[in-house]
Amino acid sequence: MTTAFDSLDLSGTPLGNRIAMAPMTRSRAGAGATATELTVEYYAQRASAGLIITEGIQPSAIGQGYPDTPGLHSDGQVESWRKVTDAVHAAGGKIFAQIMHAGRVGHPVLLPDGLVNVAPSAIQAKGQVYTAEGPKDFITPRELTGDEVRATIADFVAAARNAIAAGFDGVELHGANGYLIHQFLAPGSNQRTDEWGGTPENRIRFAVETARAVAAEIGAARTGFRLSPGNPFNDISEPQADLEATYTSLAKELSALDLAYLHVMEVGPIRDLVTDLRGRFDGTFILSPATEGPTGPDALALVEDGTADIVAYGALFLANPDLPARLKAEGPYNTPDAATFYGGTEKGYTDYPSLPES
Repeated sequence: MTTAFDSLDLSGTPLGNRIAMAPMTRSRAGAGATATELTVEYYAQRASAGLIITEGIQPSAIGQGYPDTPGLHSDGQVESWRKVTDAVHAAGGKIFAQIMHAGRVGHPVLLPDGLVNVAPSAIQAKGQVYTAEGPKDFITPRELTGDEVRATIADFVAAARNAIAAGFDGVELHGANGYLIHQFLAPGSNQRTDEWGGTPENRIRFAVETARAVAAEIGAARTGFRLSPGNPFNDISEPQADLEATYTSLAKELSALDLAYLHVMEVGPIRDLVTDLRGRFDGTFILSPATEGPTGPDALALVEDGTADIVAYGALFLANPDLPARLKAEGPYNTPDAATFYGGTEKGYTDYPSLPES
């Protein structure tokens, strides 16, 4: 029987186990949206994961959606991430950069002067984002032109190329949680009538073309993709009747690209759809399962019963830098401190103890 503690060949990248660190926004980037020495320590502490997937990293200045999130669109950012990847590799780990364009999520005060948030359609999302000036309502974004859609795909490609230059083992394209790729997938945020909207086949086009272009640039074996079907986060609307047609078509198209993996974030009772997507995707399948509270040790059974090849842990990995060892020992576990999830210092970031210190 395969267990989560067994090794896995991820399209040529050897993983020591099947326990992934899920991407988690921490809002602790330095000046110029760079990784800091604390970032280096944070990821190196968690190198015992079979695979680390970083927090969302914006591929362009206009892709930023939250304060103090890092980028991969300048030489300084590339150099800062090289320190992270070197430290993770020195500790025996593997690390993929998650490339995330926030689209309509965010506010112009977080962007360089003159830039305004963009999206598939000029539809304002309900919600707010925290800024240095206090909470701000999301604005009505500017609709991308056809040429700008292609230019945005090129931004993803450039960021993927920068990720490899920075020493990452690969990239994960963030098509979940209500950000730009998800906004193209969802009919509530994509009301275009051109080749990028309308039918499910057109709404998945941006996701597929971005994956295709990135895979052509850095190799399909170094390209992963994350989805969260039906996730209403950031005011996403995906009618149940549309869900299966959209995501099964997308999984089929992504499978044809021979990507390294498909990573599904399960939100709500969609296990039947998750199982369907796993069956349609021929590569490695990562699951962030729907749970009450942080994903716990029970999720290891998802690898044993074949539901997933890799199980991803979020908050529990945040609070337990040596999580695979703790899972194998059946605990104990540090409790995540939600008050320190976003922004701040080393408190709640690099000061969680490992087992020898506990």
